Amino acid sequence: MSMPTPLALILILNGIWTIIVWPAFLRRVLKDPRARNESGQPTRFMTIHLMLVSTSIILGLATAVIGVRALMG
Repeated sequence: MSMPTPLALILILNGIWTIIVWPAFLRRVLKDPRARNESGQPTRFMTIHLMLVSTSIILGLATAVIGVRALMG
């Protein structure tokens, strides 16, 4: 894969940022009282945020891998 080094570095930094930031957000969501109902079952709030976080982390990992592969040539 041919990509300029600065662009590859941006992809790697974006991937790292995503992997660092989203788990912290998820921890806050899991502590939120809206995450579970009175009987302790997950609510739609929790489900939607779990989907958002997992999708973002997967895309962040993919972005970082693309950046690393571009740097390696």
